[in-house]
Order: sequence, then C-alpha cells, then structure tokens
Amino acid sequence: MGDKPIWEQIGSSFVQHYYQLFDADRTQLGAIYDNSSRAKQLLLKNSLLPFQKIQHSITAQDHQPTPDSCILSMVVGQLKADDDQVLGFHQTFLLKSFQGAWVCTNDVFRLALHNV
Repeated sequence: MGDKPIWEQIGSSFVQHYYQLFDADRTQLGAIYDNSSRAKQLLLKNSLLPFQKIQHSITAQDHQPTPDSCILSMVVGQLKADDDQVLGFHQTFLLKSFQGAWVCTNDVFRLALHNV
C-alpha cells in the first residue's frame, strides 16, 4: 500500500499542529490562518471564548485534494473545556499553499449536541 498521499500527510500535520496550538494558547493560531478578514474574525471569535482551558481529542480525520490545489480536511473528535462535560465536535478546514506554507483559508466548527 505504501505511504499516505501528500494531501493526507499535509492535512494530518496541520490538524495535529492546530489542536496543539489551540489547547496550549489559542492566541497563537494567527500564524496558521491566511490574512483575510474572515480569518481575522475567526481568530477574534476564538480569543473571546469563555473557557480558560481546553483539551481536544481527535477521533477521526479525513483529507481530500480539491480541484484548485487546496486540501479539504474534516475532523471529528471530543473536547473538554474547563470542568464542563466532554462534548463531541466536527470541524472542517480548507487549506491552501501560500508562499511555501499551508495556511487555513476557512474553517467551520460545530458542536455535536444531541437531544438539546
């Protein structure tokens, strides 16, 4: 079967790096987003989240190349914020190569809440 395709390697590396940064110090996430106004809004929203500490656990991730040479990454996992209960989540990233580095141009996050 061999090595994973390059888009899976890039996507997996990005996901690992993203959640390590988010869990340690989410104010540092700016380095992995592009410089668009959308990215700035996401970063501002992340910085205003009410919890002090968070821990993500990745259950599954899938990565696909797009026709415009980007990578679409979908993540499923669980998170625990402060002393709250563990919650499931889904997050999707659109990654693009920019000046020799892969950056996130967009992401969509959703808590997996059931029976609420």
